[in-house]
Amino acid sequence: MILVDSYETAEHGVPQTARHIAPAFIHAGYSCVRVQSSANPPAVYASSRPALENYVANLVHDGDLARTVAELRAYDPVAVVPGGEYGVAFADVLSEALGLPTNGTALSRARRDKAEMAETVRRAGLRTAEQLRAESEQELVDWHRKLGGRIVVKPLSSAGGDGVAFCDTPEQSAAAFRRIVGADDIFSRPNTAVLAQEYLVGTEYIVNTASLDGAHHAAEIWRSSRFSVNGIRDLSGACYIVPRRGEVQDQLVEYAFGVLDALGIRHGPAHVELKMTPDGPCLIEAGARLSGGDLPHYARLAAGESQLDWAVDAYVRPKRFLARRGEPYEIDRYFAWVALISPAAGRLKKYRNTEEIRSLESFREMWELVRPGEEIVPTVDDTTYPVIINLMHEVEEVVQRDMGTIRYLDGAGFYELEG
Repeated sequence: MILVDSYETAEHGVPQTARHIAPAFIHAGYSCVRVQSSANPPAVYASSRPALENYVANLVHDGDLARTVAELRAYDPVAVVPGGEYGVAFADVLSEALGLPTNGTALSRARRDKAEMAETVRRAGLRTAEQLRAESEQELVDWHRKLGGRIVVKPLSSAGGDGVAFCDTPEQSAAAFRRIVGADDIFSRPNTAVLAQEYLVGTEYIVNTASLDGAHHAAEIWRSSRFSVNGIRDLSGACYIVPRRGEVQDQLVEYAFGVLDALGIRHGPAHVELKMTPDGPCLIEAGARLSGGDLPHYARLAAGESQLDWAVDAYVRPKRFLARRGEPYEIDRYFAWVALISPAAGRLKKYRNTEEIRSLESFREMWELVRPGEEIVPTVDDTTYPVIINLMHEVEEVVQRDMGTIRYLDGAGFYELEG
């Protein structure tokens, strides 16, 4: 099995989904080869330390595709799996070149460029947000003035909430354009345009899937809690697993499968973010890879298996996948992650009330992404959370109660700054 761009930890050693991929295939009886798509990974991965003991080889692509393919053929690969969003496009290239199960390269751009993604889904007959791919500030301002209301402005191919702005006026849209264009995205690539979309009102969900030759399975569904803080209208501050079956979930899954078909995602894992609006589901964005945020690992804790387990079956145990496809998962323990939302800027002296959080009935673990003595900034996206807390309990209400308690404890009084 070939794993492309597997970066397994973020800053301060916070675990990432990618760390589970190689062990899952090894457990299924397959060895793994790690491929790095370039010698110089983005700065966001500079501190990542892959567990190289899980790989029989670690290859770095130097730009010569024929040579990389020849080197990989020597390992008799059966699958190519992207380790994250950064590896999606090169995984398409390698799987196609090696003649392995592949989503192909014909729609690779639609799976990475969010403007092209939405247009591709729209052409397939599914509802999408009104949008504009803007290369000039004036073009964006004119479009916003004509559309009216609130819009979302974001980079075309970034991740993690990077650069996302909620804009109520054309002037705010213009300011967002200036912040994004000319700056680098989270993958250290320059932004040359922005995507502007109408603001969607509704509850945000994540549908994590696995596919085998176009046959899809919904492995996990997560619901987000959003907050309007620090000038951000829809900041994600919590996420928790919900049952597979239900009127809303069935609509979400049907729509998500339509998105996969439209984007040519026929093999392997996918991650679909969408909102349940008053008019039904509507796409935010999708990724042809495992869900981030370690959600598959948490789904395993909650339900016994996850998107990763289903993806392994799709790649190397196809009969098992097809025999079980469509089975709903059962939640044994309810799970949620909660991000603290910092209003503070300065050098952090300490967090207050952490012992109260640790004493919560459903408390499982706490990750400090900003540690005392380091600079803390107001939270505006996924990259600026100061602390992430995981909760788990057999009773859903206990988890929901503790989520509310954490939100009560968080705030200006939680952060003590030096000076």
